Amino acid sequence: MKARQPPAGATRNRARVHAGLVLGLAALLITGIGSVAVRSKDAPLPQVSIAVFDFELDDLTPASSYLHQATSSKAALQKATESARRALTRSGRYRVIAAANATSTSSQPIRLRECDGCEAAMALKLGAEQSLIGVVRRATQTDYYISIEIRDARTGKLVNQQAANFAGGEEGWASGVRILLDHQVLYPDQPERLSTGP
Repeated sequence: MKARQPPAGATRNRARVHAGLVLGLAALLITGIGSVAVRSKDAPLPQVSIAVFDFELDDLTPASSYLHQATSSKAALQKATESARRALTRSGRYRVIAAANATSTSSQPIRLRECDGCEAAMALKLGAEQSLIGVVRRATQTDYYISIEIRDARTGKLVNQQAANFAGGEEGWASGVRILLDHQVLYPDQPERLSTGP
């Protein structure tokens, strides 16, 4: 007995259905890949833990040279430190660890700006991935520079180094620190994200 052959039209219909299913699955697969790519692109980057040390003052004013002591208040320097910690935290990119500057055997604070990156090892002991030190360098009573250095805590390698000159008294240091971080570290290519707050 001969096997019954399906009508030619039925075979063509089955082929069309099969082709349609294959194309449909391919479209779903491509859509899924696209969705994954979009999600991974929009997903927030993991936060970097950073130890932010107290800012240091380098007073080069004529008055300081004459009096042999700093002419600026510790409160203004502390506000500059707090401004840096706030700016980094606000960005969402960093988990800030507040780090006090270590003291030497003479009980005097170590000048981190002169220790050739020793702050990186100190940051590593605190569990941080990076370290940040900042210096307010006062040239005159109304002219100052702010510089920052960010290092990899494990290697001590310099990750970022920035500086800027500002005009004004010590009441503007905190604002100067925020401006430097926002414009030159956090959002150099995203002016729409630059803040105007303290």
